Amino acid sequence: MNAQVELEFQVERLQDVAVVNCSGRMVRGAALDELRRRIEQLDRVRVLVLDVSNVDHLDAGGLGMLLLVRRWAVRNGATMKLVNPPVFFRRLLEATHLNSVFEISSLKEAICILRAKDCQTARFAIA
Repeated sequence: MNAQVELEFQVERLQDVAVVNCSGRMVRGAALDELRRRIEQLDRVRVLVLDVSNVDHLDAGGLGMLLLVRRWAVRNGATMKLVNPPVFFRRLLEATHLNSVFEISSLKEAICILRAKDCQTARFAIA
């Protein structure tokens, strides 16, 4: 039997970048509400990365939470990225036409974007 795990998440912060690692079921409930509240408590975030590679289920409540967090990010001048969504996750975003609303990238792409700021800073410091 495949026991489905309730949503678990971990928030890591490095300067103005917040990385949220999510695993389990991203479905309507207390854990999903807690994730949204935790993200909305972040201040001075330039980039919000949601690593959803270990999410094994997504429902309308999960999609709604993602939209609320995206709205929070826009209001706070942050860029939100969904990283490594599983195939079913991408298909659900496509079926609901939300794939054009979210920035979706691989972990490698997200790391390159995050490093680009450091590389530009270093380049300007040398010049």
